[in-house]
Amino acid sequence: METTNLISVEVAYALPDEQVILYLDTPTDSTVEEVIKRSGILESYPQIDLSTDKIGIFGKMCKLTATLRDKDRIEIYRKLIADPKESRRQKAELERKKAIQDKASS
Repeated sequence: METTNLISVEVAYALPDEQVILYLDTPTDSTVEEVIKRSGILESYPQIDLSTDKIGIFGKMCKLTATLRDKDRIEIYRKLIADPKESRRQKAELERKKAIQDKASS
């Protein structure tokens, strides 16, 4: 009888007010996509779309076909609702206007 070697991995997904980490034992030849599907997270969070959402292992982007090592954490990233560059530009513009107003009122 052949025994399958198992590894322990985590699947992580974070929302603004909640973080989910699921722990699984999976065969050593499992892909990222297989483990995500096996974890059940797609049923619990139907907004996750593997065709568009980015995936990583410990913060490093990876493909769904990537293989895993023991103790890896698969991270499912949500789409950004604001462009960080645009947010910084708008904040800088507001601070510039405020500085001009403060100078004019002194």
